Amino acid sequence: MFTITEFEVNKIKDPFGIVIGDRYEFRLDLDIEEDDELYTESGVYVRVIFRVDGEESSVVKYELHERGSGNYLDFDLEEEEEQFIESFCKENFSKWNQ
Repeated sequence: MFTITEFEVNKIKDPFGIVIGDRYEFRLDLDIEEDDELYTESGVYVRVIFRVDGEESSVVKYELHERGSGNYLDFDLEEEEEQFIESFCKENFSKWNQ
């Protein structure tokens, strides 16, 4: 598992209406234990596309990147980690959007 140390969130324009509702991009800096397969010395962040449509919200997609280089890391999070990311985005989107 990991902890989120910092985050940024920005609204994304969707001129083509691909996703219903509003889209937001979260960048979550992660603190990962050294024995985890995701660990890199320079650190890892996750880029999350988060959809909000009225009372409904969900993660559309996420990507893991190496913090130093920005290189894409071809890993999937475990289901528990995905739920943690989604809960974090829901909670912090509400605070940010007030």
